[in-house]
Amino acid sequence: MKTNKDAFRDYLLLEKKYSPHTVGAYLNDILSFESFVSESFDQDNIDAVNYSHVRSWIVFLVDQDVSNVTVNRKMASLKAFYKFLLKSKQIEVNPMLKHKSLKTPKVVQVPFSEKELKDLLVEIEVPVGFEEVRDKLVIEMFYVTGMRRAELIHLMIKNVDRSAGVIKVLGKRNKERIIPILPIIQNQIDSYLKERDDLENIIDSDYFFISKKGLKLSESFVYRLINSYFSRVSEKVKKSPHVLRHTFATHLLNNGADLNSVKELLGHSSLASTQVYTHNSLAELKKVYKGAHPRNK
Repeated sequence: MKTNKDAFRDYLLLEKKYSPHTVGAYLNDILSFESFVSESFDQDNIDAVNYSHVRSWIVFLVDQDVSNVTVNRKMASLKAFYKFLLKSKQIEVNPMLKHKSLKTPKVVQVPFSEKELKDLLVEIEVPVGFEEVRDKLVIEMFYVTGMRRAELIHLMIKNVDRSAGVIKVLGKRNKERIIPILPIIQNQIDSYLKERDDLENIIDSDYFFISKKGLKLSESFVYRLINSYFSRVSEKVKKSPHVLRHTFATHLLNNGADLNSVKELLGHSSLASTQVYTHNSLAELKKVYKGAHPRNK
C-alpha cells in the first residue's frame, strides 16, 4: 500500500518535475522529523502532529548547532509535505500554516574579477590533450553561458548546435532555454569534439562533457575542476561553478546588459532571483558615478 510519503515523492517527481536529488533531500528531511517525533513524543504518525511538535524540532536542531539556513531548508520540506497532504485531503489543518522562517544573514557572493578570468584563460590559452582541452571548455562554457553545474553535466551532444551558434539547456523543473554561444567558443567546441572522438571507449556517448574513461562528469568532479583552476589566480574563499555563474551575470550587468535579458539567460522564473546579482553592478555604478560627477572633484 502506498504511503503518504510515497505519494508525496511521486508528486514531486512527476508533477513538480523536481530532480531525484532534490526529492531525496525533501524525503530525508521528512524522515528526520518523523524519527524526532517518534523518539521525543512517542508519535508514529507525522500526519497527525501539530505545530508544537515542529517547534520542538526547531529548538532541538538549533541546540545541535544546525545553522538557520539548514533549519529553514528542513522547514521548507515540511511545508511542502503538509501542503501536499492538505491538497490531497489527507489532513484538515496544515500545522505549518503560521510558521515563519528563522532569520539568516545575507551572504554576498563575490564574483571573480575580469582580470582573474583573463589571467586564467591566458594561462591555459593553448591546452594540450583531451583533459586540458575539456577543462578549458568547461570553464569557458560556464563563463559565457551562465549555466548551472547540473545543466552543464547533463548537456547532451544533440543540444549543441554549432551551425546556429546556440545550445539548448534543460534547466530546473525540465524547463528548456536557448543560450547563444560566442564564435570563440564554437572553435573550442570543435577542438574538444575532435579530442573526444579520439577516445577509445565512450560509455556515456549522449553526454557532451565526459571523462577520459568516457563517463558523464560528476558534480563533485566539476566542483573540484573549477576550484583547482581558479586557485591559481584567485585568493577568494569560495571558488565554485556557482561563483562562475554569478560572475557571468555580474559582468553582463556591469557592461550594460538589462536585467530582463540576464534573467532569461540564467533561466530564472522571476526577476527577484536575478536581482541578487545586481549588488556588484551597483558597486560599479557608484564607482563610475563618484569618479565622473563634478561635485565629487
